[in-house]
Amino acid sequence: MLGVGEPAKGEANMRSVSEEPVPLHEEFIYCCGAATHVLKCGPWKDLSKDESKNLPRLLFMIIPDTDIKELEDVFGLNGQVEHKLNFLKKNVSKDIKLVLIAHSIGCYITLEMMKRASELQVLRSVLLFPTIERMAQSPQGKLMTPLLCKLRYILYMPVYLLSFLPEGVKASLVRFALRGMKTCDESSITTSVNLFSVDCIANILYMASQEMMKVVERDSTTIKQNLKKLIFYYGTGDSWCPQHYYDEIKMDFPDGDIRLCEKGLRHAFVLDASKEMAAMITDWLQDDLTKL
Repeated sequence: MLGVGEPAKGEANMRSVSEEPVPLHEEFIYCCGAATHVLKCGPWKDLSKDESKNLPRLLFMIIPDTDIKELEDVFGLNGQVEHKLNFLKKNVSKDIKLVLIAHSIGCYITLEMMKRASELQVLRSVLLFPTIERMAQSPQGKLMTPLLCKLRYILYMPVYLLSFLPEGVKASLVRFALRGMKTCDESSITTSVNLFSVDCIANILYMASQEMMKVVERDSTTIKQNLKKLIFYYGTGDSWCPQHYYDEIKMDFPDGDIRLCEKGLRHAFVLDASKEMAAMITDWLQDDLTKL
């Protein structure tokens, strides 16, 4: 997901801008051979070909916990890194500064992007609940690794059978599964219904199996080289990146902007706290934006 906009000039101006409706463009493109869903927030449709003097100086790129061998394996972990870099190369002008916002495995992908393409004009990277090390050794990883790496194929048949259910029944099943949440974003229901696709599940489980095997050591070298550009946000009860991962990275990088959640947000905050998270990120980035 991409968001573009000019930096605000003063707090009052930022308030007035935020209250205006933001145009949203939705499209599918092919990138590295994969059909890629792109959501663009802002009045610009093509940042690589538009020669207007009013082009934005800053681009927000959101890299979620993605479910998508070299580029032949675009749905693998390495392929996803190259997929994002290829997208930027083909669709975004080199002169535009970037704010990268990533969640979960998207944080690993972001660090790899910064490592492989140091020429990117990254103003700030926000890494939320970052799964950037020892995934298989985490509490959730110990539980899921055998399933993901050895037994994932047994899940295909029940998903295939469930895929024949009417869309309304699928949505009801998702709501039942999420019934324990106080609030749940309706868009999360719609997105979760896609999990009843065998192709989708196959890509998710394949990608996850690679994460368990390949996300082992934290890339402290890349973190050190880009420390002033990074914001880390860890959870207190996150079974994918437990609190002692936070304690260790905080000890290794005492001058880094490494934060621990005080609001009790879950790893999958997108299900019930996306607006709260968006408000926090907006606050964190105020100083960076006003300096542009």
